[in-house]
Amino acid sequence: MSLDDLANELPPSEEILTLTAERDEFKDRFMRALADAENARKRSDRDRREAEQYGGSKLARDMLPVFDNMKRAVEAAAKVDNEASKPLIEGIELTMRSLLGIFEKHGIRLVSPEVGDKFDPESHEAMFEAPVPGTKAGDIIQVMAEGFMIHDRLLRPAQVGVSSTPK
Repeated sequence: MSLDDLANELPPSEEILTLTAERDEFKDRFMRALADAENARKRSDRDRREAEQYGGSKLARDMLPVFDNMKRAVEAAAKVDNEASKPLIEGIELTMRSLLGIFEKHGIRLVSPEVGDKFDPESHEAMFEAPVPGTKAGDIIQVMAEGFMIHDRLLRPAQVGVSSTPK
C-alpha cells in the first residue's frame, strides 16, 4: 500500500478540512482578482482607443460652422461674376479643401446626400417635410447642410428636406 492510498483511507482531520476550505476560498479570491485585473486592462485599452479616435470630436464639431460659412461664401461669390473676386473665391476654395483634408486625416468624413436619395434617420435630420409631385414619401427634396461622421460615429447629421406623401 502506498502513502497516497493510506492518506485516502484515513479520515480527514478537522484541521485538514479547515485548511482545504481556506485554500479553496483563497484560490477563488485569486481567480476573481485575476479576472478583475484582466477586465480592467481591457476597459483601459478600450478607453484609450476611444480617446484616440473620438477625443477631437468637440473641436471638430466646433469647426463645422466654419466649413458651412466658407461653403456659403463660395456659393454666394459664384453668383457674382466679377473678375476681381476670382482670387478670393479660389483662396476660400483652397482653404475649404485644406480643412476637408485635415478632417479626413483625423477620420472625419463628409455625409453628403443628394436630392432624390432616400431619407436615412441614422445620418440625416429632417428639417421640414413637404408634398412634392413626382417624388415618393421619404425622398430627399433639398439639402440644407452636409453632415459629418468621425470614424463610425455621427458628428452632425445632414440637414435635409423630405418629401411627404404627395397629394
